Amino acid sequence: MMSSQLELTEHLIQTGYLRSPRIISAFKKIDREDFIPEELTGQAYGNYPLPIGHGQTISQPLTVAFMLELLSAKKGDKILDLGAGSGWTTALLAEIVGRQGQVWGTEIVKPLAKFGQKNLTKYHFAQARVVPSGNKLGLPQEAPFDKILVSAAAESLPKELVRQLVIGGKLVIPIQGSIFKIEKVPASAQTPSRDGSATKTKKQEFPGFAFVPLINSNSHD
Repeated sequence: MMSSQLELTEHLIQTGYLRSPRIISAFKKIDREDFIPEELTGQAYGNYPLPIGHGQTISQPLTVAFMLELLSAKKGDKILDLGAGSGWTTALLAEIVGRQGQVWGTEIVKPLAKFGQKNLTKYHFAQARVVPSGNKLGLPQEAPFDKILVSAAAESLPKELVRQLVIGGKLVIPIQGSIFKIEKVPASAQTPSRDGSATKTKKQEFPGFAFVPLINSNSHD
């Protein structure tokens, strides 16, 4: 068991899951212990998921590192963090994009959204917040986004999230038992998109992951 955020970060570097300097710097600064229930602080740096209440978990650090590397967020990006939970990924992304960027974390479980926002305030990020999910998937009123990170598993690719991306944007999302990197690109005249739009998607699949299911509902109180 790792005993500090720095030790956890070094482990993820040595095992090849963390590679990018900006993501490594964020992992070193944003302490996972600040985003879990107090009774679990002794397990904060374990490389496994932890319960955060309401049937939800904070993801395994290995998985978070893997997804952030796929997302490739950069300074100044506008990002949607869907399924923010206790706010850890939102805080990591806020550190990565800097004050020139913007991060919207959404969480379907209202008490967790409140918990996530409270945790986020420990870092005084003016560029980030965690809000309760609305009736529509994602945050269409704030779209378009440069990047979208989803921390719950969909049954299929949600087209409404692709619509909320800029052209050239990336979506990293679990679909069933795999993590997918989706890139929204212009459709060429030779290869038009199936729905007749001016864009299409490029997909990469990385199997072997498990997540809580993605639910499009505003009924969790």
